[in-house]
Amino acid sequence: MTGLHTGHAWVRGNSDLTLRPEDVTVAELLKQAGYHTGLLGKWGLGNEHTSGVPQKKGFDEFAGYLDQTHAHDYYTDRLWHFDPKVPFDDWQYLYENQGGKKGLYIPDLLAKASLNFVRTHKPDQFNHYRPFFLYLANIIPHANNEEGRRSGNGMQVPSDAPYSSEAWLQPEKNKAAMITRLDADVGKLMDKLKELKIDQDTVVIFSSDNGPHKEGGVDPQFFQSAGPLRGTKRDLYEGGIRVPLIVRWPAQIKTGQVSEFMGAFWDFMPTLAELAAAKCPTNIDGISFLPTLLGNTQTNRHEFLYWKFHEKGFQQAVRMGDWKAIRPQAGEPLELYNLKNDIGEKQNVADKNPAVISKIEEYLKTARTESGRWPIKPVPK
Repeated sequence: MTGLHTGHAWVRGNSDLTLRPEDVTVAELLKQAGYHTGLLGKWGLGNEHTSGVPQKKGFDEFAGYLDQTHAHDYYTDRLWHFDPKVPFDDWQYLYENQGGKKGLYIPDLLAKASLNFVRTHKPDQFNHYRPFFLYLANIIPHANNEEGRRSGNGMQVPSDAPYSSEAWLQPEKNKAAMITRLDADVGKLMDKLKELKIDQDTVVIFSSDNGPHKEGGVDPQFFQSAGPLRGTKRDLYEGGIRVPLIVRWPAQIKTGQVSEFMGAFWDFMPTLAELAAAKCPTNIDGISFLPTLLGNTQTNRHEFLYWKFHEKGFQQAVRMGDWKAIRPQAGEPLELYNLKNDIGEKQNVADKNPAVISKIEEYLKTARTESGRWPIKPVPK
């Protein structure tokens, strides 16, 4: 959201921290550039009555979960809804799910809401040709951890079709059904864009926030979800942080391209800002990869990418070209892998490359600031 990596961002994990008034989001940039902005699904950067709620961070509309724990509940009986047209800014209660009933599967509701959003905000004469930005933060595939603890199957889905007859454990059937359901929902959204005749000039970006998990009774090895990569969700090995990124923009992007550009989520703010001709804060970690999308020469590239995960013993990871360094726990020496010939991170070659380790250690001195110490500069007028 803010163009900062986890060494500089204010919110760095699942915590009670909330975005501050001075934290600028990509939604704020796009709103200033004239876009109608909407968020559907999971937020997690500010709970109710804080400065970090979506409607205070650039979103014109919001319906969904304010925190990640609540987002584990696929049959919740309430979601926060903000719509200034009504006006409404409060919990919206879902009577289909009251009293423990499971009448409304929230991913289905989000899918329906996304179709309504693009239909309502199509850039036409009725909307003064105003463009829109929709952040659809889906909650599947994921596990309801509380349900998983009770039953051993936290992968909740209305039906395990079309995998009901497979000789798999039930959590694996449900996980597969979730993924197929999400695939169908994305397909409906693409069909709606085509129906509205805006699919050619609408940029669609699809990605995932982490690698496969082992929650809710599933085994990430069952479908070989990480392929040859080591690790899963909450690891800083490639299996935990390397995720797919698919971008579709038929009017501008040639189909079937594969890019080796080394980027990360903090690149989204500057990329979307450049797309929208919006001004971006200057002291961020991200860079625009729009040239790569358009098939042009990418003149600016990351020398380093940085991750930290303080919730698991303060892990750190650094990517420098083909080199990948991992600090498994605070105070431990760095491990080093050459991803060009060791994508599975099996051979620690730190001892053989002291110069590389020294350069990465030097970078690490500036890669992390104490929370709240990162200097926030206002967006240029």
